[in-house]
Amino acid sequence: MSQFLIHARHSGVLHPLAWATLLCVAGAMPVQAQTDSRLPEVTVSSSGLQLGVSEMTQPFSVLEGDALVRQREATLGETLDGEPGIAASHFGAGASRPVIRGMDGPRVRVLSDGAELHDASTVSPDHAVAAESLLTTQVEVLRGPSALVYGAGAVGGVVNLLDGKVPTYVPDKGYEGSAELRASTAANEKAGAFALTGGAGNVAVHVEAAGRDAGDYRVGSGWSEGRRVPGSFHRADTGSVGLSWVGSQGYLGLALTRRNAKYGLPGHSHGYENCHAHGNQLHCGSHDGHDHSAPDDDDHAHASVPVVDLRSERMDIRGELRNPFAGFTALRLRAGSTDYEHDEVEEGAIATTFRNKAHDLRVELQHQPVAGLRGMVGVQTSQRKFSAVGDEAYVQPTTTRQWGVFALEEYRLGDWRLQASLRHDRQTAEVQDSGVRQRHHGTSASLGAVWRFAPGYAAGASITRAHRAPTAEELYARGLHMATSTYERGDAGLRAETSRNIDLSLRKTGGSTTFDVSVFRNRIRNYIYGRTLDELDGLQLLQYSQAGATFTGIEGRVRQRITQRLGVTLFGDSVRARLDGGERLPRIAPARAGLRLDANWRDWEGAVEWLQVARQNRVATFETATPGHGMLNLGLAYNGRSADGTPWQVYLKARNLTDRLAYAHTSFIKDAAPLAGRNLTLGVRVSF
Repeated sequence: MSQFLIHARHSGVLHPLAWATLLCVAGAMPVQAQTDSRLPEVTVSSSGLQLGVSEMTQPFSVLEGDALVRQREATLGETLDGEPGIAASHFGAGASRPVIRGMDGPRVRVLSDGAELHDASTVSPDHAVAAESLLTTQVEVLRGPSALVYGAGAVGGVVNLLDGKVPTYVPDKGYEGSAELRASTAANEKAGAFALTGGAGNVAVHVEAAGRDAGDYRVGSGWSEGRRVPGSFHRADTGSVGLSWVGSQGYLGLALTRRNAKYGLPGHSHGYENCHAHGNQLHCGSHDGHDHSAPDDDDHAHASVPVVDLRSERMDIRGELRNPFAGFTALRLRAGSTDYEHDEVEEGAIATTFRNKAHDLRVELQHQPVAGLRGMVGVQTSQRKFSAVGDEAYVQPTTTRQWGVFALEEYRLGDWRLQASLRHDRQTAEVQDSGVRQRHHGTSASLGAVWRFAPGYAAGASITRAHRAPTAEELYARGLHMATSTYERGDAGLRAETSRNIDLSLRKTGGSTTFDVSVFRNRIRNYIYGRTLDELDGLQLLQYSQAGATFTGIEGRVRQRITQRLGVTLFGDSVRARLDGGERLPRIAPARAGLRLDANWRDWEGAVEWLQVARQNRVATFETATPGHGMLNLGLAYNGRSADGTPWQVYLKARNLTDRLAYAHTSFIKDAAPLAGRNLTLGVRVSF
């Protein structure tokens, strides 16, 4: 701990971090251990005030328990794909981020228990999210920019991954844990994970580990390129050790996590290595005036697929102190330090190395009710040093510093609950070599209300004005990005985006019929996007530009309980996005609709669903349409107990049972890497 405080002093965040740490330590050290009452698991949930489901003003999703066990896949994007309003970026089997309401990359913030998860996944879709789904205990998704207490730049939404690597209580019997094994057919994947928490007195220790090994996956029948996607393998292992001091008023803990992964980059073209931009046109080959076309990829047909070799080390500090001082009910701390690096290896040699060294701090103070108002205030800081060295160093080494203060308040009046949030952010993005820097700042605000107009019914509305500062990549990129077949050019003169969002929702949570439906309209001024200036044999010249844009959509689900053991659910979503001039935006997910039948009997539970994805022909310039497809999926689980009462579960899930050939329109490499064909997964999980 002392070493971390020394690091914090040199990084300029000593005072808030040191004071928050000392306060948490003071409250977490009673004279005697409180072993007779277990503390509930303390999290900084994405609602900000640990609100219940019926109290949320913004559209949300929560995956936990058995539903999460059966739905999670190797990547975060694939795990959430199919939830209303959420698609996946899909870059083979190793990298996939969630696309929320048509937005991805830096507009979707991924958190680890309330703290930003620093990796390189926001820079490019071929970069993986540095998190292991098998070790995640709960996934929370807030859609739209109303979750601005976690960062005004998350205008698409926030994904909060909860885990147990920092223990928040001492188990009653001294230990508890879980173990899981699973295997899948499409990629011959084998995966497993275990987690164990133990302790005595005031000390709790947690250890966890997970690993997976998958080969190239098989696609649906009828693909002209064969049955498997070359280079779509994925191997990863993750381990974490956590230690906490738990007291009567809270806890303070630290966890060290290391992740290693190797995965291929399908669709990577070597044919553009000699391409560059001349003004607003692409030029490939020599400058002798005789070769102005891209080289033929046949010369590289037998070249090995590039491989990402990823290493990430992260330290997390988490703590909570209840009733820290007069007028406040809780002090929460989240701090972290990340050392991320991945090499892109081509034909056995390192072609490009990406590095991201970052640290962050978040402190929240929740106050006691004042004149009927319940809320919190907080501060958040971070620093990110990002660099790319090698053949695809299309982004200059940069340092990005961010600082924000925020407040969230709620007021209850009869059947109404009103919520307001306010945040101010400052960002500096500096090129390390030249010292060129750009500064942006802005204030964001959100108002929301929930009206329980009848028992079991709730209507919600929220209005948000949020700003997003451009990323260092959007400001300073210049060069070939062969993974996405683009030549990217940034613009140091980009201004901050301003988003004005309206969300309306209607929920019914009781009775035989339940539903949750939301409609939204997001109007963005100075929307930053990659405008295609030229195209040459599949290579696109992208210029980061700005224009007004509008996103509109609907998402929801309705479930009808037929009997006590049988129910049917209809779900779907649709989003449309275009610039003010009428031009479509690229890689917008097509409309989807699904029908699911679920049943349970004694210790058995299961579901079968049909998901229909529409053809996407609302495409941008230089973008091709994607045919629609239907998929038949099912799941089956048996829950049992051993002789000593230990619960266990065996589950089977099947995706794309009809082996349909399907493409993800949200993917840069949709034609080179279709979606997986028929895939059966068998797993067993034990909790003790």
